[in-house]
Amino acid sequence: MTGDEYVESLRDDREVYLYGKRIADVTAHPAFRNPIRMTARLYDSLHDPDRRELLTAPVDSGGDGRTHRFFTTPHSADDLVADQRAIAEWARMSYGWLGRGPDYKASFLGTLGANADYYAPYSDNARRWYRESQEKVLYWNHAIVHPPVDRDRSPDEVADVFIHVEKETDQGLIVSGAKVVATAAVLTHYNFIAHYGLPVKKREFALVAAVATNAPGVKLICRPSYTASAAVLGSPFDYPLSSRLDENDTILVLDKVLIPWENVFIYGDLGKVQLFTGRSGFPERFTFHGCTRLAVKLEFLAGLLAKALEITGTADFRGVRARLGEVLAWRNLFWGLSDAAARNPVPWKNGSVLPNPQYGMAYRWFMQIGYPRIREIILQDVASGLIYVNSSVDDFADPDVRGYLDQYLRGSGGTDSVQRVKVMKLLWDAVGSEFAGRHELYERNYAGSHENTRLELLSAQLAGGEMDEYKAFVDSCLAEYDLDGWRVPDLASYDELRRAGTDLLGP
Repeated sequence: MTGDEYVESLRDDREVYLYGKRIADVTAHPAFRNPIRMTARLYDSLHDPDRRELLTAPVDSGGDGRTHRFFTTPHSADDLVADQRAIAEWARMSYGWLGRGPDYKASFLGTLGANADYYAPYSDNARRWYRESQEKVLYWNHAIVHPPVDRDRSPDEVADVFIHVEKETDQGLIVSGAKVVATAAVLTHYNFIAHYGLPVKKREFALVAAVATNAPGVKLICRPSYTASAAVLGSPFDYPLSSRLDENDTILVLDKVLIPWENVFIYGDLGKVQLFTGRSGFPERFTFHGCTRLAVKLEFLAGLLAKALEITGTADFRGVRARLGEVLAWRNLFWGLSDAAARNPVPWKNGSVLPNPQYGMAYRWFMQIGYPRIREIILQDVASGLIYVNSSVDDFADPDVRGYLDQYLRGSGGTDSVQRVKVMKLLWDAVGSEFAGRHELYERNYAGSHENTRLELLSAQLAGGEMDEYKAFVDSCLAEYDLDGWRVPDLASYDELRRAGTDLLGP
């Protein structure tokens, strides 16, 4: 799709609810128009001759043409490095703030070719979706977490809330229930439905499937729109990020939705649906994508912080410089994890490879402390400079106050008032606004709960035998000595000197 074709594809009578009303056309509504156009830029870039080799690769599902690289099956470290560069290029087009862009769900879609047999008896569905998603670069969201309701009970006991199959028909499955915060669902073509984190015991809950965003019975109930608020309260100058990059999170409700059989990946197989996370290749790839995107975002924050410090005249203070260096260290850490995941792949199905999950799991944990720490540094070192600003762009047009603004809101080093306020408002939108608060929540919980990320890292290394290797490593050290001294021939205990030292201490 081109950008225009992407925009047109969203005019499909989807049911989106915001501020007590159903949205007639999301492509024209102030809550969604600008985020949709920012996404359209991504689609247009796929047709840019200067970005052709960086962003695209030939489709590998049997057709002709090219697709975004991350939608294809990698077979080597070189392929993953090329994927990484394509992910980063798209991330830079949103300054790192579009977490769930179209390439995010390629984390799953790009596995369907090599891993189609896992979805038997629905393997043909996997192959078809691999081909179609690749050729069109379809935009998918995912909704895999149960709502925060009755989580102390078995999922099977919360059928009035959790997604489950109500009925099987010749056409497909009739499904009802809800999922939590379906990020960017309004901007997508399909929603990927699965279970994560809670074991299911009844076959009607054992479902992994694709649900068209405009399918009858699908309801998207949105949280408050930061983009709409920005349009009401200010201007792009006042809210430069939230006015165009709000991935509105929605409550995804399925009210007796028909999911055709051709859209089903897993149904009724309790073992397979519970093993999905570990067998699908999805976590290895979504952490790789997320880590790369976050590294780009941190470059933006580092540059923005540096500009703000120059404007306040504190850029050369020793402590301030040290903390800016810390921000760069976090940036380097995530780039290093992304590089390591790409350059040390693990073999997978049918000659394919996956990004190394050890580094993806490390990213899942470090992001939870790294992102809040960077925000803390900005709040600490820019401090009052973040709110020493006028109310809106309109103040600069008021002749009664413009002179005062130019005199008292100028920055250091010759920066005028407009440029100073422009930088500070951008930084506030990044770390202090409601949009910014949501982003910290997002980065903290993007890859699962803070406890699960640690437990899954431990479980993976227990299952893979690494923990046994680490303990064996320690055993090799312990085996070299005992109560009588060294047990290896090349080291000496100097027993005579030890006895002489003991004699010097006396009785």
